[in-house]
Amino acid sequence: MAPHVPNVLAVVMGGGQGTRLWPLTQDRSKPAVPLAGKYRIVDIPISNCINSGYRRVYLLTQFNTASLHRHISQSYKFDHFSGGFVELLAAEQTMHSTSWYQGTADAVRKNLVHLLNHDWEYCLILSGDQLYRMDFRRIIAQHAETQADLTIATIPVTRDNAQALGILQINNDRRIVRFVEKPKDPGVLDSLKIPHESYEDLDIEGKDDFYLASMGIYVFNRATLIKLLENDFTDFGKHIIPGAITTHRVFSYVYQGYWEDIGTIKSFFEANLDGAEELPKFNFFDMSSPIYTRPRFLPGSKINGASIDHGIVSDGCIISHAHISHSVIGIRSFVGLGTNLHRVIMMGADYYESQASMLENLNAGRPRMGIGQHCRIENTILDKNVRIGDNCVISPAGKPDHFDGPNYVIRDGIVIVPKNGVIPHGTVI
Repeated sequence: MAPHVPNVLAVVMGGGQGTRLWPLTQDRSKPAVPLAGKYRIVDIPISNCINSGYRRVYLLTQFNTASLHRHISQSYKFDHFSGGFVELLAAEQTMHSTSWYQGTADAVRKNLVHLLNHDWEYCLILSGDQLYRMDFRRIIAQHAETQADLTIATIPVTRDNAQALGILQINNDRRIVRFVEKPKDPGVLDSLKIPHESYEDLDIEGKDDFYLASMGIYVFNRATLIKLLENDFTDFGKHIIPGAITTHRVFSYVYQGYWEDIGTIKSFFEANLDGAEELPKFNFFDMSSPIYTRPRFLPGSKINGASIDHGIVSDGCIISHAHISHSVIGIRSFVGLGTNLHRVIMMGADYYESQASMLENLNAGRPRMGIGQHCRIENTILDKNVRIGDNCVISPAGKPDHFDGPNYVIRDGIVIVPKNGVIPHGTVI
């Protein structure tokens, strides 16, 4: 008799307006934001699903969906016989509802009719703005073994981080007995600490105080999901889960490994730059569970005498005699002679500029696409298709952490030049 294979449907939450990642979300949804030179954020949860053998994935989104839709349709195609798909379910007006998604639970509720059209035992609900690598078969196996109604993936965090996350308390069977959203009160925090005698059982190393934080990754039984959505509650973390702990069998799956919420400019910036380190926390070179994205068939990058120290250079770039350190250079990037980049994320370009376009821009006094000659840029994110002129200086040094300039903004002490932005020749920021 063939072994039982769990029947899983995955749902990736596309998030809200992505205001914490603005202006990177000015023209695209949060899952479509470019990552690590050639990927997009949404490639992470989808790749984790594919590597776990789960090839039915819905993506729930409602803001700026055009580029995300294009990326999904060009990246994830399964054969007709596998039954696999990656599909967008965008918020829409129906005869029964005219409102946007009000939260994670509301988004799933409004699409429940689509989800229930499929045959599945377990619904795996994932966040669309996290960087991690997880074999979901393990959480599904524990979920089945404990006969749970709902399993929440958790990760041990320190006291400083605990105040910004949903914190859980478990018993010896890993059943969740308490949930507190973003605890600030010192007494409450003390009461939520993981007992030190449990560290060995949970594979926690070190002597610091740790807390179990929800990762926003859930496994629901089919009947449980239907039952828990029979109300007007809008969010899983804030509303559904605290109540479910008292009425259902809710367990914690304790994850050990790198996990980063990249929903803010600072966390996004640091997680990207970490990829250029010699031993990055997240390893894109791990081919046992690769990260998939759109195949673009670009030429190899051309380096004309540049000096590169701790850098990622993506496909199809042309880099002249420049010095690049601790930076990520995205697809189809052009970097001019004598330019110095330090701690820069250059997202690259959507297309190669034609000779006619370069000439037209030259005659109009506008820079060509990419970075010109003899520039100095540091602690900066350059979004797609930017045009940086010659002899430009871009740095947040000496400026406020939050500032809106004429063709750039500063967030969390990082300069961002928005998509299609133009910085004229000789500009000093």
